[in-house]
Amino acid sequence: MGRRSRRRDLNHRPDPRFGDVEAIRFFGLARTDDSDVWQLPVVPALCSGRGTLFGGCGLGAAIEALERTTGRPLVWATAQYLSYARPPSVVDIAITEIVRGHRSSQARAVARVDGEEIFTVNSALGARDFPLSGSWAIRPDVPPPDASAPRDRLPRHVGTIMDRLETRIAAGRSIYDLPGPPGDGRAALWVHLPSLDMSAAALAIVGDFVPFGVGQALGARAGGNSLDNTLRVVTRHPTEWILADVRVHAVEHGFGHGLVHLWAEDGTLLATASQSAIVREHRDWGEDDAAAARETRAAPKEGEGT
Repeated sequence: MGRRSRRRDLNHRPDPRFGDVEAIRFFGLARTDDSDVWQLPVVPALCSGRGTLFGGCGLGAAIEALERTTGRPLVWATAQYLSYARPPSVVDIAITEIVRGHRSSQARAVARVDGEEIFTVNSALGARDFPLSGSWAIRPDVPPPDASAPRDRLPRHVGTIMDRLETRIAAGRSIYDLPGPPGDGRAALWVHLPSLDMSAAALAIVGDFVPFGVGQALGARAGGNSLDNTLRVVTRHPTEWILADVRVHAVEHGFGHGLVHLWAEDGTLLATASQSAIVREHRDWGEDDAAAARETRAAPKEGEGT
């Protein structure tokens, strides 16, 4: 029996309560003649403000390829980022299902551009019937999305993945309030992906916000490049907004470390993510950038009055 027939174990139909586009279309993923190899075109809409493939998008695309190849839902995945991919390159994602058990699989995704390894993802996938369950993490007490201020974006974010996300600061400071005193290591963002259905791939994107928390913790206009990204999926619970509850543990020797708890609006724990990142200051933030960002911030959004 071929692997494609195993796909029946999953249900990837979009949930209208979250979005109307499957992850495979969101990323532009295409299966090649080899059923274990996928291709991801690197376009600006999947990139960060630095012009390279956003780490969460790389992990998310690999997760979607892993789930569709094995026919099983993701439990855990960790990505190690080795190099950068820039438009208009194409990433080849090769899937190897190393161990397939009755209810779970251990699998690997290796992503390359022109033969150069860009990132590697190790994962576990599957689902088991078990009578006991529970959740012991505590969600922070923050305002709901409609009472949280929109997050300001830098001009370099125009046309990137940040243009495909709606983000609101539930706990934290605007870029205009930085630099300032160091924070307590906690920050939170409400994130809405208007066009993407609820999936592990969507959670991978939202889980890539430890660098945002690093700047908040340091009280600096700073972020970073991810060295790794680990996602642990609890449940795929429909929600319009996802709360990224960022907890920065430490910044030392130029590296930052932290985790993110991902919550549904109703308080359901969706997943946890953790990262280490190379910490960098936003050196391209000048007066022209600030003026352009303020103008963008003040401009009415579609559907708003002028």
